[in-house]
Amino acid sequence: MDRPAQDPIRSLMALISRAHPWHGVEIGENAPDVVTCYIEMVPTDTFKYELDKKSGLLKVDRPQLFSSVCPVLYGLVPRTYCGERVGAFCAERANRPGILGDGDPLDICVLTERTITHGDLLLRARPIGGLRMLDGQEADDKIVAVLEGDAAYGDITEIADCRPALVDRLRHYFLTYKQGPDQQDVRCELLATYGRDEAHEVIRRAQDDYRDRFHGIERLLGG
Repeated sequence: MDRPAQDPIRSLMALISRAHPWHGVEIGENAPDVVTCYIEMVPTDTFKYELDKKSGLLKVDRPQLFSSVCPVLYGLVPRTYCGERVGAFCAERANRPGILGDGDPLDICVLTERTITHGDLLLRARPIGGLRMLDGQEADDKIVAVLEGDAAYGDITEIADCRPALVDRLRHYFLTYKQGPDQQDVRCELLATYGRDEAHEVIRRAQDDYRDRFHGIERLLGG
């Protein structure tokens, strides 16, 4: 039986086109145990970089205005979306009705002993927990993960097994990086630190929110 002819233009475009880090990259067949991550920022960055959702390019959002420096690799989980399910889970766990998802891909922090000098790259990581954050009335969870195969952090399976000082550094950064020295109102809240099982549930819900928001895109992209 003859194989169906492939569209040569589509095949060529797949070879020469860069995949969109949010939509064109698969989360990984073993998710949520192991997930692909797109890294936007590294600890040495003096600018806040983030993915331009429309083009898929990494853009400068703003210079880092204050002294806080992101202490770990920071980025997003492809094909996730913080929508109704993520917001409802946050509201349920925090007993705070009315919380919505922030409408962004799910954020992730990756621990590694090795220095990575720039963002705009993919890696594989194992979630070990997360920070339940609120930005205004929007859920802004930060999944915490370890780089797969990392010599120092790779064997950690639960955030409770991390050094308390490391978790405190993460908590402090996300509570203060948007707040100026004279600003009195608190924009970001840290409601809880949670473990691996809850991180897996947040990821699953973000995957479901993505499928609802971008219905059919995975089939279109061949994922």
